[in-house]
Amino acid sequence: MARPSSQDPVPAGGRFTFVGRRRELGLLLAAVRHPPAVVLIEGEAGIGKSRLVREATATLAPERHCVLTGYCQPLREPFPYGPVFDALAKAGPWLPGTGVPPTAGALAPLLPDLADRLPSPPMPPPDGPQAERHQLVRAVRSLLGVLGPAVLVVEDMHWVDDATRELLLLIARDLPDQLSLVLTYRAEDLPPRTPVLGSAYRHPPGTSGTTITLAPLTEADVAELATGALGSRATPVLARALYGRSEGLPLVAEEDLISLDDQGRRGGTADAVAVLERAQVPRGLREAVTERLAGLSPPGAAVVDAAAVLAVPADEPLLTAVAGLDPEQGALGLTEALRLSVLREDEDGRYGFRHVLAQQVAYRNVPGPQRTRLHQRAVEELERHSPQPLVQIAHHTLALGDREAWFRRAEAAADQAVALGDTGTAAALLRRILEQPHLGDDLRSRAALALARIAVDGIDHVATIALLRRLIADPQQSESTRGDIRLALGLLMVNHGGNRAGFREVRRSVEELATRPDRAARAMIAMAMYERDGASDQARDWMDRAEQTVRGSADDAIQAAVHATRLTLLARQGDPAVWPQLDRLPRAAAGPEVLRQTARALYNVGDIAIELGHDRRARTLLTESRDLARRSGTSHLECYSRIALLRLNGLAGHWDGLEEDFAALDTAHPDIAMTGTEQALILGQLATAKGQRSRAIEQFTLAADYGKHESQVTAALRAASGLAAVRLAQGAPEDARAVTDPAAAMLRRAAAWARATGVVPVAIEAALACGDHRFAEQLADDAEQGLRDADAPAADAELRFARGLLHSAAEPAAAAEHFLQAEHLWQEIGRPYEAARAAECSGRALAASRPDASTAHLTEALDTFTRLGATADAARCRHTLDRLGLVRPPTRGRRGYGDRLSPREHQVAELLAQGATNQDIAEALFLSPRTVERHVAHVLKKLDATRKTVSEALPGHPTD
Repeated sequence: MARPSSQDPVPAGGRFTFVGRRRELGLLLAAVRHPPAVVLIEGEAGIGKSRLVREATATLAPERHCVLTGYCQPLREPFPYGPVFDALAKAGPWLPGTGVPPTAGALAPLLPDLADRLPSPPMPPPDGPQAERHQLVRAVRSLLGVLGPAVLVVEDMHWVDDATRELLLLIARDLPDQLSLVLTYRAEDLPPRTPVLGSAYRHPPGTSGTTITLAPLTEADVAELATGALGSRATPVLARALYGRSEGLPLVAEEDLISLDDQGRRGGTADAVAVLERAQVPRGLREAVTERLAGLSPPGAAVVDAAAVLAVPADEPLLTAVAGLDPEQGALGLTEALRLSVLREDEDGRYGFRHVLAQQVAYRNVPGPQRTRLHQRAVEELERHSPQPLVQIAHHTLALGDREAWFRRAEAAADQAVALGDTGTAAALLRRILEQPHLGDDLRSRAALALARIAVDGIDHVATIALLRRLIADPQQSESTRGDIRLALGLLMVNHGGNRAGFREVRRSVEELATRPDRAARAMIAMAMYERDGASDQARDWMDRAEQTVRGSADDAIQAAVHATRLTLLARQGDPAVWPQLDRLPRAAAGPEVLRQTARALYNVGDIAIELGHDRRARTLLTESRDLARRSGTSHLECYSRIALLRLNGLAGHWDGLEEDFAALDTAHPDIAMTGTEQALILGQLATAKGQRSRAIEQFTLAADYGKHESQVTAALRAASGLAAVRLAQGAPEDARAVTDPAAAMLRRAAAWARATGVVPVAIEAALACGDHRFAEQLADDAEQGLRDADAPAADAELRFARGLLHSAAEPAAAAEHFLQAEHLWQEIGRPYEAARAAECSGRALAASRPDASTAHLTEALDTFTRLGATADAARCRHTLDRLGLVRPPTRGRRGYGDRLSPREHQVAELLAQGATNQDIAEALFLSPRTVERHVAHVLKKLDATRKTVSEALPGHPTD
């Protein structure tokens, strides 16, 4: 950048020689030139964060990078995502003429200058603020993704609102391929114990970036800065004086240089060092700003005082009115303040200080009585606006010392912010209210409860939990308020965090809510859902207490919540009485909370219907619950329903795209722990079927870790059965049994016999492999007893399969009959993979006595496994047919594949891409080690790859 000469005026805005930051500039440029990247720039006020960004922008411009910058502001009015919208509004020159994704249309009403170049806006989601938030995230990401190489800069993140922070966190977790995100902030001004993005951020795989912490300039840097500004007047003595005053802070040094340059232009002959030495305090910004303020005329000083009191950029009429000037005097004063670089004009035609530190210095320079009058005028003028800027009005009211009026206005401002969807501003106001001493009990309770309910809707449930704990610890809370907040905490821990420790909080809240029967009943029905640690035995007692508590209540919502929980417990038991009761649930002409409870009942029963084996009924219920959740504004319930529907797709054999669908859902709902649990279970099952045993173990172990914290046992049981199945396939029955014995004990304690989790058959198979027939028979008998009178076809199918295992050695014909019964049940349920496993087992059982029937069953299983893509299962069937000498139906003759992979080589390549060893491949595909060696050699040659790079070379295979 060119330096101003000693004869040229120092440009406003701090455009001095760029010094002392070459290393940091190199780090920043290296990161953004290799997107996707996230760069965090940290430093105190005035340290040069914005200047570093401007230098990088100037360097990137010739390289055709799109750089969009937005600024966070203090004391802002409710405007969620304002800094991001400000940045996106400048994207016009980089928008392509075609190819903007339809999802970006959601931004059209928010970016009017770009509306004619964006797709038509979609219909607003009918399910409330959280769904709108997720729609907006998708829109922002899709727009940023079509700009080519782009950098989104958000400055002053220490002032960011919660909504914008959450948006940026979600974008940072899943950046478009050509986007870099650059965030500047002052660490000391971040909220306590809060990282810049709200949660601790770790770069996802494939994302680069760095954190740049700016230190003060050295004395040599300040000397270079002075030389660039003052030329020959910048003597070593002056440079030393500048460094002593600024202590290396660029902002202070630059302010001093502006003052010295102004003094020189006015014809002053005083020695520059002497000018600096006459300042009362030789270091800091306050004196430099004060000296410049002293040169203002009365109209200029009045306008600057008004700007200092308003504290946010304001238009000319507002500044003039608060200053108490007529329009002509106001214009003169504002022009002078701009000419002397005391104020500056922003892109929206509003006027404010160049730096917040300068505003603070100017504010302290206003005499007390004058400050009071200015705050009063500010209130009067702002109250004339429509809509009223309640946040600013509350600020000025507090400055006037009227605490009671401030309480009213701050609470109204918080309500306004919530109505506009800006929960971040609302939360900040409510926190400020709660920090006040001698707060009235009613207001304290209202503010705490409002803050708790806002926090529960936040994306970062970890930070929210910490906030709720602080509210609970407040000794001034009433007992019922504490109980209500504790209930919110417990439910958040359970529903979003998947942490069953939340039930301890829920249980404690029951007694604290003794005077609030409606809220106490909600805690009781939550406890009725808990089935860990023997708690399932107490479910009926909790339900009875809840029903007794709300008996006679006119509150339709709590009555609906209690009834929804009762239906859930009936479904858990496999009680067929649940089905007709679902048909009678209200679906129209009901209040929103009643509708949410209907959606909850449909989801809960639909999810359990999968465990029971009523898959078609489950799909109907879950589709309806998803749609009702959208209508009733229950975003997390919509997500739950979509998770369960994806699971049904997997069970029905629709495996293509399933992993991508789960990944997209996880990205859209990072706050829902259940997404990760179900994704791990499904991926583990797919990996098992494909012979990717290491990956299967990894996924099932991950699911088991999730399952440890959940209130219900099914996820933990499914993870255990999946892990044990892999261990059995590896020929390690003792390892399998180490997993299945605790799982069987958990199944017994929860009496969850009606829910098919896979534990009964795999535990029996492991016990038989270890020679423990007594355990296997007892478990089968217990399961049969537990299923008496239960409408649970999937559990019946598992029991039939388990009986087949029990008879396989001594009575193969009886075993085959049990396996065939299981196959027919699975076919009726609609699960082809499970049906094929049963057909395979019946084929093996009939091999000696009925080879034709055996061949038919094995071939049927082989065809199904092949169609599904269950590589390992298909290989096992082929191996069984070959080993038993059974004749398979004729196939076409061997064909040549040239340089392309044959089907078998593709199977080998897939396993290599997952890190499988030759021994792993041999076991998965039932091949000899020598055959595997030959296939591996062919694969690596055809792909021109090594074992480490085969994942990248394999067509269509994702890289991690």
